[in-house]
Amino acid sequence: MATDLLMTGFADHAAPRQPLLSEVVDRATGTIRATGRLTALGADLLRGTVEGLRRLGCARVTVELREVEAADDAARGILLELRHSVTADGGELVLRHLD
Repeated sequence: MATDLLMTGFADHAAPRQPLLSEVVDRATGTIRATGRLTALGADLLRGTVEGLRRLGCARVTVELREVEAADDAARGILLELRHSVTADGGELVLRHLD
């Protein structure tokens, strides 16, 4: 079975070849694997991806953060708030390795 994967990311203007955050999305499983540094801007990127997967019908979305080098407090807050809103909407958002 073929897996539908999508990779996105954004880079700091000072270092366009070094993405702050990249994500690989597996639409079939509702999984997002993030790598790099997680800032508020990166968390907003993840929020958009989570919302997109929810619109595609994924009741459960998993964000895998094992390969994230560092996450700031603002990013953590955004993801925790997102988990609350997904839960309130009847879905489930699993945040793995959000230390």
